[in-house]
Amino acid sequence: MTSDLRSHFAIHTTPFTREISVAERFALDQFAEVTTALRHCIEQRMSAALIAPAGTGKTATVRALCAELPEARYDVHYVKVTHLSKRDMCREIAAAMGVAPAGSYPFLVRRIQERLQTASGDDGRRPVLVIDEAHDLRAEVLGMLRVLTNFEMDSRLVVSVLLVGQPPLRTLLRRDTLEDVARRLAHIAALRPLSRAETGRYLEHRMTIAGATTSPFDAATVEAIYEVGHGNLRATDRLALKSLELAWREGVTTVSTNHAIEARKLLWP
Repeated sequence: MTSDLRSHFAIHTTPFTREISVAERFALDQFAEVTTALRHCIEQRMSAALIAPAGTGKTATVRALCAELPEARYDVHYVKVTHLSKRDMCREIAAAMGVAPAGSYPFLVRRIQERLQTASGDDGRRPVLVIDEAHDLRAEVLGMLRVLTNFEMDSRLVVSVLLVGQPPLRTLLRRDTLEDVARRLAHIAALRPLSRAETGRYLEHRMTIAGATTSPFDAATVEAIYEVGHGNLRATDRLALKSLELAWREGVTTVSTNHAIEARKLLWP
């Protein structure tokens, strides 16, 4: 089916999927500003957070950020396992760092700290710990990060922690018991949905990198997609791809508002 859809719209790849390289990412000032701010924190060996609703580009932003961190200078570890106890979270972090995840919780903490210190001291590569879906962390687990990042009574900046999560993470960080963790964050970045104009440019961009010479979405259809997706990237992608499929099945090369409306019915209750 996908090959027929591609040939129908004269494109070489299926658009609006998650399979997109950092280099082909939609260029927007807010994405560049967030990436620059987070990179600056990491360059200063500080920690930060990226908080935004689902589908607004958090993962793509983190990918772009990691791509800007030279492998010769940074050792990035990615963890995306939540709803765990402190000990189990430590085990996940240890596994991501290549540390044998064995022993008691205090022993695991020491081994992780030793691994971070060794990496920072021996080869000069700065450790970076990215914790995704951080809004799902238990409060006591999030508080554990204070312990993991405490070196020589907080006199040394050894590891940068980047918390990535949805808006409940902000509420979590406002708890009195997590005040010390929040104060360790040098920057809290946010992403917003696309505007109407940006949605139109985004649809055109995704079709262009797929190989299209013209966009099949007219102004009215772009408006309809924006009204349904409200500028959310994930919703926009799903709606645009389903609308393309409906147009292909009809044998037309222009995506109409009717296609967008029907796509909405097929995608959401």
